[in-house]
Amino acid sequence: MARTAPRPQPDREQVLKTVHQRCLACGRRLRYRYDNRHTVTTLDGLICLHLQIRRCENLDCRCYRRPYRPEAEGAIVLPQHEFGLDVIALIGALRYREHRSVPEIHRSLRERGVAIAERTVTHLLDRYDELVATSLSDDDRLRAALSRQGRAILALDGLQPDVGHEVLWVLRDCLSGEVLLARSLLSATSADLAVLLREVAASIGVPIVGVVSDGQHSVRLAVRQALPRVPHQLCQFHYLREAAHPVFEADRHAKKELKKQVRGVRPIERSIEGRDDPEALAVLGYCAAVRSAITDDGRPPLAASGLKFQDRLQAVAASLDRVAAKGG
Repeated sequence: MARTAPRPQPDREQVLKTVHQRCLACGRRLRYRYDNRHTVTTLDGLICLHLQIRRCENLDCRCYRRPYRPEAEGAIVLPQHEFGLDVIALIGALRYREHRSVPEIHRSLRERGVAIAERTVTHLLDRYDELVATSLSDDDRLRAALSRQGRAILALDGLQPDVGHEVLWVLRDCLSGEVLLARSLLSATSADLAVLLREVAASIGVPIVGVVSDGQHSVRLAVRQALPRVPHQLCQFHYLREAAHPVFEADRHAKKELKKQVRGVRPIERSIEGRDDPEALAVLGYCAAVRSAITDDGRPPLAASGLKFQDRLQAVAASLDRVAAKGG
């Protein structure tokens, strides 16, 4: 789709020079022949890259008259792209770390001052996936990192950004923290997951001494099929959550009963509408504190939301008692 508005002018310029002054193929001096200008949109605004292009003029060289561009360009932007790598990285983080949809990512970028179309966000998300896949395919680097520790403990989990979409399955080494494989699958059968486990086991070059995952039935079957003699442990968080399930249910019921006792904040707020005296402002503050306590949730099983709700209500009640005592 063609632009409907002119692109803003860049607010700064950066000159990039080549690191090597001699041809890597024949060793002759590279001639500075012409300049290229590349306007890039970054999170810090628009920047104009001034690229000094060199070429080898040796007729017998296999790189004869082949443009040699500054190496630093690749650390800022991909070839033939107008958005910087920092924008692509932010899009990937918002998508997979915060589970935001494409319209939400587009809105977040616009709030940061990045002029971008929603369809472009989708294209850059594809570029992010390609970059991640490229980094994960560097087998030599992974083998070197794992060979130093001599073993690997796999963690397997799936991430589904949106309901009905593909599930991104990630296999990570718990000891080094390295992501060994990340692949999207339409289904999550044991046969599909077993293929991923076998692929990782064949590529890392060190023995797998353990697997950690949630209790999903297909995952357990896949580990049994692909790694039959490797111990398989339920994730500590999932294990703790299952063990604390009765306490969690009791805490949720207690929070529901507490909410019944603090309903009716809105009538109190209506009774002081239009007033700006200190007493009315104090009442509004207490009402806001109660509303915040109602909507605030903990993160079970380590942070029980019902107990947290009770503590906050007790703090509000204690403050009201102190005010009543001071006021007689």
